Parts: sequence; structure tokens; C-alpha cells
Amino acid sequence: MCALEDESGKDVVRRFPVDQMSRDAAILIPLYRSVEGEMHVVLVRRSEGGIHGGQLAFPGGKHEKRDMSMMDTALREAREEIGLETKMVKIIVHLPIVETKTTEFRVFPFLAGLAAPGKWCRSEREVTEIIDVKLSDLAQPEAHDREIEHFPTWPEPREISFYRVGPYRLWGLSYRILQPLIPSLLAGEWPI
Repeated sequence: MCALEDESGKDVVRRFPVDQMSRDAAILIPLYRSVEGEMHVVLVRRSEGGIHGGQLAFPGGKHEKRDMSMMDTALREAREEIGLETKMVKIIVHLPIVETKTTEFRVFPFLAGLAAPGKWCRSEREVTEIIDVKLSDLAQPEAHDREIEHFPTWPEPREISFYRVGPYRLWGLSYRILQPLIPSLLAGEWPI
């Protein structure tokens, strides 16, 4: 059995088949305002190797038996990957569950507000780089792009949408989660 949070943040108990639980993951979408009032999102660039090696993503990972809820998974992973202390995080909303298209993970995203960070402490094993991005930069038309890609697990090439973040691309599940949130976040729908 797995405890989840509904939109209000209250734990809800739902039963999932054991094989599905092994494919559950949770992510934290860390947001903060700079002293100038600009809203920022914190991303990680995954270390090489593994299914998502080298990709931009949100801090997060697989649910473990010791996690009491999916929110605990997201908070534990953010602490392990970027040194984000749980007491510094305010969960704003549990967003709808999203499924990956090729790796069959069911991902539980949590939008989180934080105080302006000091120094990050990244896990060198899991994270190559911590990237701090202004949401207003991602909202610029030139930040959004599309390309045809072909990956070994895909039967044929596909057009993918992504954000340009410096020399990197934010695409896939992270893109699909963030893209519809940007206008709402910049409009102040949630207090950050």
C-alpha cells in the first residue's frame, strides 16, 4: 500500500499493484524569488549514465519503502541530490500525476516554494550541475524550440519541444510539467 497526498496535501491511501509501485517516482519543482522579485526554478543536470544521464530535470527519484508518502520521496530526493533541507521547503500544491513516455514511470510532482537559496550541496554521484533559471527567461519565445530526435527506444524519429537553458535542452517529462505552469506562475496563481 502507498500513501499519497491529494490536492489539499492530506495523505490519501490508495492501493497499487506492487509492480507499479516499483515504477513510482516523485519530483520537487523548487521555486523561489530573488531579492529583485524574479521567480526562479531550480533544475539539476543528471550525471552521465543511467536512463536519464546528462538530462536536465527536477530533483527527484524513485519511491523507496522507507518513504511514508510520495511527498516524502520528493523531499528526500531533493535533500540527497541538492542538499535542500526539508524545513526550508513549503509544499504549495501536489500537481497531477504524469507518466513518462518511454520508461513507464508514474511521477508525482510537487510544486514547492523556498527561501532564496544560499549554497547548494549537490550529490556528485547523481548530479553534475545545479542550474538556477529565471522563469521569465523561459517565457521568452526564443527559449522555446522544437527538433526532430531519434532515441534507441523509439521506433521512429519524433518532433520534441523543449526549452533552451544555456547549452542544454529541458525536454521530455520535465518540459511537459513546466511548460503549462509558467504562465500561471508568472501570473501569481500560487504565492511563491
